[in-house]
Amino acid sequence: MWVRGVLLLCAVLFALAGCGTASEPSPASGVDELVIPTPSPDPADFVAGVDNPWFPLVPGSTRTYDVSDAHGHHTRTVTVVPGPEIAGVATTAQVSHESGAVVTDWFAQDRDGNVWWFGRAGEWRAGDDGAEAGLAMLAAPRVGDGYRQAYEPGVVEDNATVVALDASTTVPAGTYDDVLLTEQRSALAAGASRDLSYARGVGLVEEEPVGDGSGTVRLVGVAY
Repeated sequence: MWVRGVLLLCAVLFALAGCGTASEPSPASGVDELVIPTPSPDPADFVAGVDNPWFPLVPGSTRTYDVSDAHGHHTRTVTVVPGPEIAGVATTAQVSHESGAVVTDWFAQDRDGNVWWFGRAGEWRAGDDGAEAGLAMLAAPRVGDGYRQAYEPGVVEDNATVVALDASTTVPAGTYDDVLLTEQRSALAAGASRDLSYARGVGLVEEEPVGDGSGTVRLVGVAY
């Protein structure tokens, strides 16, 4: 198992219109006492596949999103396929196609249900050049939980904070009432952040930019 430690990067509640009343932040005891990011993942701590209810990666599934930005609307398709073994851990790949560009991310789930981000093809890979896997999704999110999503100095320095539970949102795919909202920031992009909405049993359904010109992303449909 990983060396246990205590980490709480952020414990801030954000007042968001339309999200309802947020619960109290969790105690300042870290995120399940995990060391995040992890410098040395133990393959024995991981399971096959990713079935976290907020971040399910069903092999062969395809999600379609509408992306709206300064250039208009275009489509993002995201497919789930087997990934490579990274630092001795078997991963699941999420492959995004958008405007001719392909972005492949690798994930793995630990025995407690936390989903770890192990890398992005062509950019960083856990265990290489000092890069470390961080959390993509908690097993049991609590408002106020903050954690690193990944870390390689100058390459990826992403953080996330759980902002709300039991939120709701409406996207082209439908209305979702059991929604987890996180705010994501990068130390490499000061002043910019994104609000991400995850529906239980579905995964990511919406992204809203804050403080930059990147596009809004909304789920159109899922095919299994």
